[in-house]
Amino acid sequence: MSRYLSVDTEATGLTNDCHLIQLAFVPVDVKSRKVVKELGIETLVKCPSFESLEPTLNSWVLKHMKSVIVDAAAKGIEPATLAAWVEAYLESAPIKEFFQGELPLVLLGKSLSALDIPILRKYLGETFYSKYFHHHTIDVTSVAKSFVDCGLLPTGHASGGKLVRYLEIADQVQHTALSDAVDMGEIYVRLIERSAQKVQSSEPDSAVVTVE
Repeated sequence: MSRYLSVDTEATGLTNDCHLIQLAFVPVDVKSRKVVKELGIETLVKCPSFESLEPTLNSWVLKHMKSVIVDAAAKGIEPATLAAWVEAYLESAPIKEFFQGELPLVLLGKSLSALDIPILRKYLGETFYSKYFHHHTIDVTSVAKSFVDCGLLPTGHASGGKLVRYLEIADQVQHTALSDAVDMGEIYVRLIERSAQKVQSSEPDSAVVTVE
């Protein structure tokens, strides 16, 4: 399997009672080293007003997510319709063709176990989640830590923000679901390229290998 679905969510926090405000998916083809941006999709998910949530929001969310919360409250789709929105995307002809009809799909992203997967399970339901998404996942930040450990990345370069700059993907992260999903796909593709180049450069010349 070399085709994955990069996912990112934005929410009002990291606690169990936080609200999902934005969700995005973008397919990634590692074999061809391509993030298929034209098949990416993003939606706002309706939440309570910013004013009602403000007293409960942490400082990071207040600084980076206010405009998204305001937009989600005003223009987001109803949470009860989110599963239908996801299903329509995953069952669409271009996505089924890309994944060659294979289900469940392996999700790729950053810090998946901290927010993305729990909130997807909460909003989509366990039955829906298990039908469409594999229990295997690829956490790009964890992969990056492995690359640091084996010397393929400098120490301290396992966070998304540092990786997009170091790998010359972008000057900084934009903190929207779709841009983050694209960034994680691009990071993973470039890490795979770096690994493949390292393997190729270390392979012995077959012409000088002798077998007794």
